[in-house]
Amino acid sequence: MRNSPTDIEHHTNSISWPGKDPNLNVSFADGVVGYDFVKTMGTRLVEGRDIDIYKYPTDSTAMLLNQAAVKVMRLKNPIGTVINADGREWHVVGVLGDFIYRSPYEKVQQLAVMGPKSWFNVIHFKLNSVNATERNLQAIQTIFKKYNPQYPFDYKFADESYTLKFRDEQRIGTLAALFAGLTIFISCLGLFGLATYMAENRIKEVGVRKVLGASVLTITTLLSKDFLKLVIISLVIASPIAWWAMSTWLEKYTYRVNIGWWVFALAGLLSVAIALVTVSYQSIRAAIANPVKSLRTE
Repeated sequence: MRNSPTDIEHHTNSISWPGKDPNLNVSFADGVVGYDFVKTMGTRLVEGRDIDIYKYPTDSTAMLLNQAAVKVMRLKNPIGTVINADGREWHVVGVLGDFIYRSPYEKVQQLAVMGPKSWFNVIHFKLNSVNATERNLQAIQTIFKKYNPQYPFDYKFADESYTLKFRDEQRIGTLAALFAGLTIFISCLGLFGLATYMAENRIKEVGVRKVLGASVLTITTLLSKDFLKLVIISLVIASPIAWWAMSTWLEKYTYRVNIGWWVFALAGLLSVAIALVTVSYQSIRAAIANPVKSLRTE
């Protein structure tokens, strides 16, 4: 191809087809292949077949279009259509399912993949998963040096190149997780201190209740429920705000997930569990204390 399959930069406005509106100016990303494009890239064919110059010699002027291109061109039966591009006539042999070949943050645009009659400067290999990567690279380098000894063997892995496109989002995710963890830790410290203060203030009340027959579970529930009420109220207030903020942030992405209700339900359950664990320590400690020591000053 003319570029990496994860970063097809070359575009052309010179493509024309039967029935094209003369006032329509459409830009197509274009690439050049020899054979086994679909198999090598792991894409899918919606219609027709792949380009294969060994099986079909005329495929040197064959062309593959993606679904976005077919839609823009308004081709009802694209297979067999003659396309004019790069000063040559090309015949469409297959339609590719849309795949992200450049930015994952933009809608997939029109793509035309041409046979080897046009020029290209990037060769793609699909490595044999049975062999080690180092062994595969050595085999490729041997062939490369045999036919092109004057140039260095410069290679890139498609998966690594594609991962780099998400570098900023991964950094944001890491920072968000770090600050969320710090926020939860500081909140738990504050909640723990407040629970300690409350337990100390109600130590005599707890002693009286134990003398009158209250169980440890009853006293623990009594001391914990007020905190749980506050946590639940905060969840009711925060959830709509969080949903609005996340929805607004996700709108800038062409491909995005939907925020389901279960996300907030799970976050709520985790928040209640963390608050309960934090508060329960002091509540249980106060509940199992000897009531004689707490009442001896009365």
